[in-house]
This record gives sequence, structure tokens and C-alpha cells, in this order.
Amino acid sequence: MEALQAVFPMLIIVALAAVLIVLLTGVFSMLRGGRFNKLYGNKLMRLRVALQGVAVVLIVVYVAFIRGT
Repeated sequence: MEALQAVFPMLIIVALAAVLIVLLTGVFSMLRGGRFNKLYGNKLMRLRVALQGVAVVLIVVYVAFIRGT
């Protein structure tokens, strides 16, 4: 159980960092426009939403786990 308490915060941080990286890449892509934005802009925003979902699920599971112990 202690291993989960140590691993979950790291997983949450990694998930949040991934969301931030994809978000910033998508925003800068939209600001610059061009071919990259046309090819990947929508895909980046979909990926961001999926990563946010993963991050929220990890946070909810972690909070539920902490309150249960």
C-alpha cells in the first residue's frame, strides 16, 4: 500500500505535465498557424482532452485511496 502512495503522486505529476506540454504545443501551433496547425491542431486538442481525463481519473482514485486508509 505504501508503494501506491508513493507512485500515484508521481503518475499524477507526469499526467499533468503531459497535459501542459500538449496544451502549450497546441496553443503555439494555433498562434503560428500554417501547415503544422492544419495537420495536428485538432489532434493535439483531442489528445489534451484525453490526457486531462486520465489526470482527473488518477486524482480521483488517489483521493479515494487516501480517504479509505
